[in-house]
Amino acid sequence: MSTFRSIQAPAAVVMVRPHRFTPNPETATDNAFQNPAAVGEARAIAAAAHREVTRAAEQLQDAGVRVHLFEDRGEQDTPDSVFPNNWFSTHPGGRVAIYAMHSPSRRRERRQDVIEMLKAEYRVQDVIDYSGLEHDQLFLEGTGAMVLDHTAGVAYTARSNRADPVLLERFSTHFNFEPIVFDTADMAGRPIYHTNVLMCVATEFALLGTRSLTDPSRAREVVARLQEWGHEVIDLSPEQIGEFAGNAIELSGRAGRVLALSQRACDSLTARQKARIKRSARLLPLAVPTIELAGGSVRCMLAGIHLSPRRAAAGLGKAT
Repeated sequence: MSTFRSIQAPAAVVMVRPHRFTPNPETATDNAFQNPAAVGEARAIAAAAHREVTRAAEQLQDAGVRVHLFEDRGEQDTPDSVFPNNWFSTHPGGRVAIYAMHSPSRRRERRQDVIEMLKAEYRVQDVIDYSGLEHDQLFLEGTGAMVLDHTAGVAYTARSNRADPVLLERFSTHFNFEPIVFDTADMAGRPIYHTNVLMCVATEFALLGTRSLTDPSRAREVVARLQEWGHEVIDLSPEQIGEFAGNAIELSGRAGRVLALSQRACDSLTARQKARIKRSARLLPLAVPTIELAGGSVRCMLAGIHLSPRRAAAGLGKAT
């Protein structure tokens, strides 16, 4: 297993621990991965989600990943706040993007205290805020809508109402990415709402649901582009995509790189797929079945920090 850190695998993340978690009915219209909460179980579901985030943060910390853990006590009515990767992203060179969100309830997830923490703990040179474009019905939901290859400078993007082409082009120009856009469909023929459900780009490999791309020739182009930059493509079946196997993120830990994904996703991988991943990164399965009711999994829960720290730090960073 390779142990050196890479530009693709951040060593720190932001997480949000919800106190009133529930699947968001506002986002269910185009998120086929979402399951409604059982009637009468709201408190139990919220408590389970709180425990899952707490335990996931501890496991990441144990692996040597720095975790900045923020609390959401529910004052802003933000049921999807556990997925912070959609409203902001960070980039080498000290740049931060803030995104325009499709669902009104998700716009309330943006937090100034997170941005202030980034400025205090890391070298931030520039913050570009696209959120005002919501008034023009232009949306781009961060590293959910885009899967970024920081090494190659490519923004892989599944076409959806959460990834407007005008805003994607603007982001790509500002942050020096080449957008590669494609159409997708799940097993029922519906477009997949976020790219990071079907794709993960790591340092030496990429997980990709090639059969979830509706145009086979476009799928071959995407595979070829990934291979061109040294990523061995691990093909995921539509069934594995349904188990969130594509919703993973590579991180830099204390003893080398780890691939954080849900236990459910890990269980869906074949022995051969796991063996290939383990040549590059240790599998780090996190049990988040309650969080997955909301239609997202581990990748959605982790906003990677690709910024240079102001000082050496370790441990679990907490903010409220």
